[in-house]
Amino acid sequence: MTEITHHLPDWLVRSYATGSLGHAFSLVVAAHVSQCDECRARLEAEELAGGLVLDDLKGMAPSDDLRRRVFDGLDDDDVIVADQPARAGIYPGAVVEAMGADSPRWRALGGGIKQAILSEDKEGSARLLYIPPGMAVPDHTHGGLELTLVLQGSFSDETGRFGVGDVEVADDDLDHTPIAGMEDVCICLAATDAPLKFKGLLPRLLQPIFRI
Repeated sequence: MTEITHHLPDWLVRSYATGSLGHAFSLVVAAHVSQCDECRARLEAEELAGGLVLDDLKGMAPSDDLRRRVFDGLDDDDVIVADQPARAGIYPGAVVEAMGADSPRWRALGGGIKQAILSEDKEGSARLLYIPPGMAVPDHTHGGLELTLVLQGSFSDETGRFGVGDVEVADDDLDHTPIAGMEDVCICLAATDAPLKFKGLLPRLLQPIFRI
């Protein structure tokens, strides 16, 4: 198994554990921790810590507002479970559930790059990206946060190399041009909470059409 060297930051693990992370980012976290023993252990520690806090609150009568918010957070339709079993192939169980099928519905973006949008809401979007070996994603920065999890192959950018299981956390401070490794097609799960900011004119013109 490939060694995972790029992990989730503590604040993302904590936000996921408390249920305060948006759907798109939760999907990336769930997929990553299903592959990464280190981050799964950190998630379990955060969940344990949260349980201890709840134990300390026993005997205190919650307000109506607090009770409502707790039960809203337990809505099964919004919960992405981190330990769903993976199906055959490269896609973790959480991704397969989001696809609603055993294979993505790819849409061509040009240059052999494809995408399959898994979810979109007011908090962000999640998509699968298919990048042929040696192909570069157009130079861009970010209007917010972008999480990218490698499911197959690899990519490299100004910050280093990312292989299977690695997750890159990018914000508006990062201006990069991800390039797929030559060993295989790079397939990634990417989530954003704002549109990317492309440098080139053509990607900017096509951006509304491709919903990137």
